[in-house]
Amino acid sequence: MPHATFGETLTYWREWGGGPRRAVMAHCSLAHSGAWAGVAERLKDRLYLQAFDMPGHGRSGPWELKRDYMDQTFEMAEGLVGGEQVDLIGHSFGAVACLRFAVEQPDLVRSLVLFEPVFFAAAKADGVETEAMFAPFAKAMDAGDNEAATREFSAIWGGGEPWEALPDAQRSYMTERIHLIPASAPAIHEDRAGLLAEGRLEAVTAPVLLLAGETAPPVIDAINTALSARLPNAQRQTIAGAGHMGPLSHPAAIADAIARFLSL
Repeated sequence: MPHATFGETLTYWREWGGGPRRAVMAHCSLAHSGAWAGVAERLKDRLYLQAFDMPGHGRSGPWELKRDYMDQTFEMAEGLVGGEQVDLIGHSFGAVACLRFAVEQPDLVRSLVLFEPVFFAAAKADGVETEAMFAPFAKAMDAGDNEAATREFSAIWGGGEPWEALPDAQRSYMTERIHLIPASAPAIHEDRAGLLAEGRLEAVTAPVLLLAGETAPPVIDAINTALSARLPNAQRQTIAGAGHMGPLSHPAAIADAIARFLSL
């Protein structure tokens, strides 16, 4: 697994393939770059793919508590991209990070694929209530019960398996990182980076594919509706049978959608 220091954070990433086009991939919270393996394996004959571990995930360095979590993630992505035009592919929080990159570095983004971006601020801007679904999670976090908080989070944003059915190592990995969910709130709930400011999304002229699973939480439809209304070159697609963890559960369907979108 290659590594380097980007923005003062030790950054590990995985690589697949050697095609003429380069793609950078960002995973969801509480996962790691390996979550993209199923999709990347199906695209590696046509793309050169790199997926990095976000702060506090996988083998990358920790989240620096004094820093904004999205800022630290953005610097890692910026370092990995390295000034070369790429296709960006993101899932959940990683999709919001890719969207920010496209807003702030549009000349470096050839295309943008976002699977269920959890940009709740976009839905709230359209009057959609988003707080109630997080109330049990927030209550558990406030009580200092990290395992209960992780169980509540997984019930909405996991792969659909009962918490007790998950392997012990997976439950431990997620619980040890649950503090990173509140750390992401300024970016995804409050739009700290100002992506929703007038004209910013409209300036992203690269082709955008907004993907969602058929059984996605309803707020995802509201988010993708809000984004597609403002991104000038966006299209939407639903992955049949998939939920929020589609890159793990339905990698073939997602890889096919990406390949068609990129005309590979």
